Amino acid sequence: MSREYVVSAGGLTLANQAVTGVFINPGTGQSLEMLRCWASQSANATSAQQRVQTNTQVTAFPTLTSATPAKLKLSDPVSVITGGTAGAAGTSGVNASAEGAGGKTILMHDAFNVLNGWLWVPTPPETIVMNASAASGFGLHFPVAPATLTNWAFGVVFREL
Repeated sequence: MSREYVVSAGGLTLANQAVTGVFINPGTGQSLEMLRCWASQSANATSAQQRVQTNTQVTAFPTLTSATPAKLKLSDPVSVITGGTAGAAGTSGVNASAEGAGGKTILMHDAFNVLNGWLWVPTPPETIVMNASAASGFGLHFPVAPATLTNWAFGVVFREL
């Protein structure tokens, strides 16, 4: 049976910069398959477009707020990923305060209207798999600062392989 987990946070105030909303870095034991990503805000009712991308990033990683993955099946064990602030292998975090100097490789570009939010649910052939012991982590990233910085929510659902 597969084990799925979610890293998410809401009510976030973002730094006035390009920002990583969620970052997950596989450790040595498990590869991770990214199943769903989302972003939304509830600060106002003003229509605005926002760019979003999924990417990989190598060291130096973002500086994050620690976020421990929650299990989606309550009988499963805790995830092999733990909360962390430095983007290190085997950790996850949200709402980067600094992006780190590591190179980002963009996997997917997109844009959305903030009134509707953004949801990415790939079909099985389109999921992203981050290999165990890889030198890079997976990020849900805003490449430009949003017009409204308050009340953002982000999340990534992943499966341990």
